Amino acid sequence: MTATINTSAFDCGRAQLRWHFRHLATVVTIHGEIDAVNVDRVIGYIQRLILARDPLVLNLSDVKFSAAECISLLHLVGEDCRQAEVEWTLVAGSDVSQMLRDSGYETTCPIARSVPDALHQFSDVIVRRRQLLLPLVRKSA
Repeated sequence: MTATINTSAFDCGRAQLRWHFRHLATVVTIHGEIDAVNVDRVIGYIQRLILARDPLVLNLSDVKFSAAECISLLHLVGEDCRQAEVEWTLVAGSDVSQMLRDSGYETTCPIARSVPDALHQFSDVIVRRRQLLLPLVRKSA
């Protein structure tokens, strides 16, 4: 039996959430509006994907939001990723970037300019880890 990865959008009211497992990370893309009505449902879907233990790219480049709900979402994603020991990064559009600057949350949130940049960051981390481990492997051989 072959497993099929579901890439259809989850309907979260005014927001649609789509996810893809990529080689380097799970990419979660949200379109629409995050507000008080749907933020808990959006967070619930993302939390399930964090449990997959793969690095996470949260793409909010096309999101309209209420600042309080967006901060809550980012705080919970960051905390859940920390607890699960999952690396993550945010791709923020202009609205989310402005909200991050206004709130001061910009400095505590890992940010990439685009999904390809985020995946490249994860790739660089893997290469650096391998370079650190290579001398240890050679010594034990």
